[in-house]
Amino acid sequence: MPDITVHPYEAHPALGRHLVLDPRSLAYRRPYDGQPLHATAWEPRIPVLDQQNLIAQDIHTSKAYGLEHDLDALASCTGNAATALLSNLLTKEQAAKAGLDTDDAAAAQRFAIDLYAHATHLDQWHALTWPDQDCGSSGLGIAKALRARGLIDQYGHATTAEELCTLLQTGPVLMGLPWHAAFSEPDSDGFIDTGDWPASPLEGGHEVCLTALEAIATADGHLLPEHTVLRFVNSWGIGWADHGSARMRLQTYLSLRSDIDVIQPRRDPQRDRI
Repeated sequence: MPDITVHPYEAHPALGRHLVLDPRSLAYRRPYDGQPLHATAWEPRIPVLDQQNLIAQDIHTSKAYGLEHDLDALASCTGNAATALLSNLLTKEQAAKAGLDTDDAAAAQRFAIDLYAHATHLDQWHALTWPDQDCGSSGLGIAKALRARGLIDQYGHATTAEELCTLLQTGPVLMGLPWHAAFSEPDSDGFIDTGDWPASPLEGGHEVCLTALEAIATADGHLLPEHTVLRFVNSWGIGWADHGSARMRLQTYLSLRSDIDVIQPRRDPQRDRI
């Protein structure tokens, strides 16, 4: 067996990501070769999802999964982030064929929960699964679930700032990160990493969908991380931060890099031409 790195976090309904790194998949990286990097934006084709307030969205987990009681929130951030990303990869027709209604937020949330359930079964390092336990999942598990369903052809990783920015040239990216309490209260510009955020308590692990390299700064051919801005869509509803999205500096990625995993699910362009 490969030497898989696992860093579990305590899962709770707002935060449910675990760090899982497998050297076999980490080998599939898109290295930075010095190509020019540009600001990019990739918008999900679904409304902002909300892994909380499920009952208000007419999402009843008791009926859908045979549970005794409805749960009003789930640690399904991996499934939510992947659903946002998938909506960008697929056309409206392809999404509908896959069971993803891109016009209905509640239907898309149900899809995300099912994807989360699938991922927990593929997280073989973990003995728990949903719907038996709201145990959280990993970015790697969710990428495996997307591939098992035939929705993507491959997935690649980034382990440096340059590789992350390279991935964002071609599409949105899944990012799992340790979530500090300060991140939950972005500033008026939507930045989660203002002030002394490292001093705020670590609350758990979270998965988001990076949708933009919103601003990029370089000097002498090198990135300036403190002036390069990433934007991501969260899964806490449209009322959070900037209409459900927020920003962070690339410097924050570097500060947390050892506890971050970055995965980009991909579809073969030739496949969609057949």
